[in-house]
Amino acid sequence: MTSKVPGNMKPIRILVDSFADEGLTNAQMINAREIVSRLDSERFHVTLFKHGAPARQLVVRPNTRLIQLPRRLQTIPILTHFIFGRQEILFYPKPAPATRWYMNLRTLGRRRCALVATFESQSDWQDDTITPNTKKLIEETILRCDYLFSNSTNVQQSLETNYGLHTEVVPTGVDTTFFQPNWDRPANSRPRVLFVGALRSFKGPQVLLEAAERFPGADFILVGDGILVEELRTRGKHLANLEMCGSLNRIEIREKFALADIFMFPSRWEGSPRVLMEAAACGLPVLARKDYQPESVIDAKSGFLVGDDAEMMMRLEQLLSSPDLRRRLGECGRSHIARFDWNVITPQWEEIFTRIALARRESVQS
Repeated sequence: MTSKVPGNMKPIRILVDSFADEGLTNAQMINAREIVSRLDSERFHVTLFKHGAPARQLVVRPNTRLIQLPRRLQTIPILTHFIFGRQEILFYPKPAPATRWYMNLRTLGRRRCALVATFESQSDWQDDTITPNTKKLIEETILRCDYLFSNSTNVQQSLETNYGLHTEVVPTGVDTTFFQPNWDRPANSRPRVLFVGALRSFKGPQVLLEAAERFPGADFILVGDGILVEELRTRGKHLANLEMCGSLNRIEIREKFALADIFMFPSRWEGSPRVLMEAAACGLPVLARKDYQPESVIDAKSGFLVGDDAEMMMRLEQLLSSPDLRRRLGECGRSHIARFDWNVITPQWEEIFTRIALARRESVQS
């Protein structure tokens, strides 16, 4: 139910524990920036941190404050703003020492703000980069927030199963204006299969190498970096149809989407991957695994959700052999992903922030 907003309500002050920098590649920080840049500037005053040049949509947004942080030794300045800032809501807190200290020191603030977090991965910790210390830090910060939201039904179920936490779902969004189909370009002489993601074992980039060996008539492009990069380069050095691009910025990634024919994402462990949405927004058929039930893909209509690598290879062969099927699935994906546009998702956050701020102001007055 939408919260009723009084006509004379003062702007809600939100401090976002994220960076406003233009060149960000971190998915969570990009998501935070996409949300707050679209918040109604008359109803929401937003504060973010920055290192370097900030994104233009935040520079031109009224009622926005950007706080310069040093490159190193950031914990104390961030914690100071957490405790003594004028915010009513602290949004998108990170699992970091400053957040953990604030959890224990927040009564020292002049006013107690509400901590609002969104959880964007499964909580059974299959990511091999999440150490026991990182897991503990997440449990002592994000999972202790006043309001916790999930970005998919699968993440919601995972939090309930592993931690007994009940959360609302607010999906991750995508900028369907920035990511658009390039259907009018000349057809590729050879089908191009694209992967974008961290080069970690659970993400499945090694499956792209197997596919490149199996389908020499197609080209395979891997975008991303990670602990498997040298192993993959060594394994793939004999493959003339494999291109490893390393990390790219958003504009460069969009160019790769525009030139691709198929998006292949063999990851076994995810929340709600933004790259699946970006691929669909660009009109690409998506090949993904059904392990985490991505809501951005409709099986057999906008792409294929497979159970194992053998089925993925079978579906890939099907897509490689049929341009008409690729186009049909891509058109369906583009239509489906419109419901995840940030301009659709952001009003959900506006309603949440208003609801929380109204409740907080009423409790202060009582």
